[in-house]
Amino acid sequence: AGAEIEAKIEQLDPAEDSEPVKLFPYAWTQKTLANGLKVVVIPTPTPGLVAYRTVVRTGARDEYEKGATGFAHFFEHMMFRGTKKYPADLYNEIVTRLGADTNAYTSTDVTVYQFDIARDDLATVVELEADRFMNLDYDKEGFETEAGAVYGEYRKNRSSPFFVAYETLRQSAYDVHTYGHTAMGLVEDIKAMPTKYEYSREFFRRYYRPDNCVVIVTGDVDPDTTFALIEQHYAAWKAGYKPPKVRAEPKQKAERRVEVPYEGKTQPQILMGYKAGAFSPGDRRFVASMALAELAFGETSAIYRALVLDEQLVEGIEAGASDTRDPGLWMIHAVVKDPAQVDTVMARIDQTVAQFRDTLVAADELDAVKAHMKYRFLLGLDTPRAVAESAADIIGISGDLEAV
Repeated sequence: AGAEIEAKIEQLDPAEDSEPVKLFPYAWTQKTLANGLKVVVIPTPTPGLVAYRTVVRTGARDEYEKGATGFAHFFEHMMFRGTKKYPADLYNEIVTRLGADTNAYTSTDVTVYQFDIARDDLATVVELEADRFMNLDYDKEGFETEAGAVYGEYRKNRSSPFFVAYETLRQSAYDVHTYGHTAMGLVEDIKAMPTKYEYSREFFRRYYRPDNCVVIVTGDVDPDTTFALIEQHYAAWKAGYKPPKVRAEPKQKAERRVEVPYEGKTQPQILMGYKAGAFSPGDRRFVASMALAELAFGETSAIYRALVLDEQLVEGIEAGASDTRDPGLWMIHAVVKDPAQVDTVMARIDQTVAQFRDTLVAADELDAVKAHMKYRFLLGLDTPRAVAESAADIIGISGDLEAV
């Protein structure tokens, strides 16, 4: 894998009149089954290792009904409850015997289920995953137990000052769009979740459909064999996905500022969000916003050197472009050492934003940042797991690995 990545890095500076370089270092094959399930197979030179991801293109964004937030994340828990064929105890026993690493995560736009395995166990995992996505089975008692666990997870998250600030930022930034709540959901909805057993079944039927999912397999795999195996087990899954009724956010007319109290002890956290466009690789403004985050607030930026290294006013400062299906937030985060310096740090952030808004960056600085971003992306693709994680995020948001 390393040799292929190094070869790709050597190609990253083509002549001006040459064709753009395809950045992704591995060839991949993609097929869509008759029921709409998209399957992407990415062979990598990593003998004996395979990563298997199921991407459900549903996250907090899809929770548009009042009083029903948090269910995308909730199914992270429920999907490990088992089926009639493979009850939870048997499922867990098989996974343990395989020595597999399995987990899941939910974001604003996707829920991703992860399996990292040995090549020889792929057939077993395909059967297990197809069965639970098609035949998940849980009773009301199991549902209520898991709903309680979700509320416990939410309370644990509230112990993080960053989460408290982030939750408030999202609620403050959006008036009607579903991005106004985090993937955990609104606290009042999480508390009421144990009473919504029937709704949970409807949520599963609505979104856990093959035409809303992508299966990604990377590592020591043969595409033809893998496609045949997946079709064998997933072909009976019935299509029927219907997009949610997500309301567009109206234009914001003025700055919003909220001071967020925190029950414990913490250094002040500054979290700023600028309204930004949706993830769109063909949009020059969106692509520029990715480079801007590195240029203005990355570890080689002037403000990082000044506030982190020289003056030591902050523990750290960073920015990140929006990478959401709908218009999201371009965010800046800083942890301030002295509460008396919060306004000073915010003023310096505003000055940095103004500088990059009003003055063109030098071409050589931009080229250096672009090269760094490319190298960092490529060097991160050194294992099947890393390739699968990158592919899952990109495909989950855009629908296609070509977005790289």
